[in-house]
Amino acid sequence: MKIILTSEVHNLGKAGDIKDVATGYARNYLIPQELAIKATASAIQEFERRMSAETRREERLAARAGALAERLSQVTLIFEAKASEKGRLFGSITTADIAKALERETGEKFDRRKHILGDPLRHVGEHLVPMRLSSEITVEVKAVVKPEGGELPKAAEEPVEEPVEEPVEEPVEEPAATDNQTQTEQ
Repeated sequence: MKIILTSEVHNLGKAGDIKDVATGYARNYLIPQELAIKATASAIQEFERRMSAETRREERLAARAGALAERLSQVTLIFEAKASEKGRLFGSITTADIAKALERETGEKFDRRKHILGDPLRHVGEHLVPMRLSSEITVEVKAVVKPEGGELPKAAEEPVEEPVEEPVEEPVEEPAATDNQTQTEQ
């Protein structure tokens, strides 16, 4: 029996594939689970029409994401938060805060889980926040965190991570053979 897969089926194919399977497999499993439909002439035409519409929609979304990526690369977000003298924030600038600020700047809605890939900001200074706009397009947005009522401290502009020293292993020398060992070996 010929079927059109409506979603991916392990060891069979992906959505849109036309496959020839056993009649019982199609009637008892694939069709009732809505994993496939029977491949009639009208069903094939309908599926091709739906797939072309989906392709056009994806192209429009990709073009829109590309234009949005261009706009976002020019945006600089500025946050003020309470911070210590060393530049560490009391709290953090969360991905939800970043999403709200981006929404104010661009007028577009952003989901903090879906779009913003970075961790919360915990230091004053300039940060690059990675964002995913589509499966292929990612962009970095510049975010500046300033302490409340003050300027950026010179030492805290870029948090410096101290390098971790790796222990150096010294070669172990083998003990010299004693006279007793050399005599017994001979």
